[in-house]
Amino acid sequence: MKHDNGQIIVFGGTGYYGRKVVEKLVNKGQSVKVVSRNYESAKKIVGEKVEIFQGDVTSRETIIASLKNVSCIVICLSAMSNKLIGKMKQIERDAVLTIMEEAQKANISRLVYISGYEIREQLLQALRIPEFGAIKIEIESRISQSDFNWTILGDAPAYEIFFAFVKNGKMTVPGGGLNAIPSISAEDVGEITAQVAIRNDLKGERIKLTGPKAFTFPEVAKRISEISGKKIKHITIPLVIINVVSFILMPFAPFVRYLYKSLKMLNNFPQDLAADVPKEHQLLRELFEYEPETLEMEIRKRIKENKI
Repeated sequence: MKHDNGQIIVFGGTGYYGRKVVEKLVNKGQSVKVVSRNYESAKKIVGEKVEIFQGDVTSRETIIASLKNVSCIVICLSAMSNKLIGKMKQIERDAVLTIMEEAQKANISRLVYISGYEIREQLLQALRIPEFGAIKIEIESRISQSDFNWTILGDAPAYEIFFAFVKNGKMTVPGGGLNAIPSISAEDVGEITAQVAIRNDLKGERIKLTGPKAFTFPEVAKRISEISGKKIKHITIPLVIINVVSFILMPFAPFVRYLYKSLKMLNNFPQDLAADVPKEHQLLRELFEYEPETLEMEIRKRIKENKI
């Protein structure tokens, strides 16, 4: 069931996942708007068919003006970069709460929020990284208690997470990455999110986005080797090294500290969640019309593009 054909705004629409959401919405004939501080840069990313509202998402004035003529909001804001990490609270928390507040004033009811796959506060406490998921936990709570026609998407890491550690025939992983984790193609995230945005029958749903299977890093190294014919050696380095380095660099490069916390979470990913991945993926296949991109397809695509 689809909602009216009003404009859909994608906050974070030029980001890694956001641009895929925008692309899929445009392909479906939807009117789409994104907010960006750099008009020309945004146009190169999202193309001519997308309305680009120039402004800063941390500005209330920008948010108020950008919400005009909008019927649905998609939020996939992320400060997960060396450039933006210092503004994480302003971008991922304060801006989102302002968007929600102004959307309510503008009588916009449909809200889609991209969050983490599953955030377990008790686990974060046990790992001594409670702040790692604090913002998303708060935002999800605020959304679930709101009057919006909301849908939350718990997004697994992209396949890119595996390839980021591959260089010169080696997959060098801090902590080893021995726990299986769910993962998904950015294309699938874009397609599913676009379908969610144009439907109005998913109110109050929290849906996990994942590919067909959970993988460990050694398993992925083996699959890359088998498909590419090039031996990829999996190497474990102690996570404590990243911990020490992150403390040293914290005043100059706080992103490294956040990266350490991400790696700590990945190396302790709950295995009951990993075991449930096939079931969660099957639910996606029942809810949405799409052909998933598998890890093997991603590997072959990268071989073709000479990225492996």
